[in-house]
Amino acid sequence: MADFSTTAHPYAKAVFELARESGDYKAWNDSLRAVAGLLGDRNVAALAANPALTRGDLADVLAGALSGKVAHEAVSLVRLLVENGRLNAIAAVAEQFEALRAEAERRVEVEIVSAVPVEAAQQDKLAAAVKQRLTRDVAISWKTDASLIGGAVIRAGDLVIDGSVSGELERLKTAVAR
Repeated sequence: MADFSTTAHPYAKAVFELARESGDYKAWNDSLRAVAGLLGDRNVAALAANPALTRGDLADVLAGALSGKVAHEAVSLVRLLVENGRLNAIAAVAEQFEALRAEAERRVEVEIVSAVPVEAAQQDKLAAAVKQRLTRDVAISWKTDASLIGGAVIRAGDLVIDGSVSGELERLKTAVAR
């Protein structure tokens, strides 16, 4: 799959500014996800890739399919993306918009992988500690991975805190090899 992050950035930023002005991040998020979902459909993707279809015709077909399902502004965005030959970037636009939204709302998705299942009381304590450390609201997804041997790995965006036994063994192996 191609990386459209550079192409998507100005569109995501513009949509984010519109959402911030209106104060309705959720509506834009829902609209972007709906558009990305529509374009993720095999038949629609084939239609969009059809060279016999002009950009104007494609924009009209997509606008008709989205009419009443998403906000008028989102339909206008689709028309703009089609006009500029950037329709394939819509999933990246949605992803980057969500990242901008999370930053504005001071919210972060956190994944905690532990060697064994973590009891509810301990989950609450760990969630509070992560929230305090990141100074943000956190949405935590819990997973288990026995290969960690013990401990846990916490991932929040680019931040990785590896408190696992396997991670410590790997660090010791690296230190000994030096």
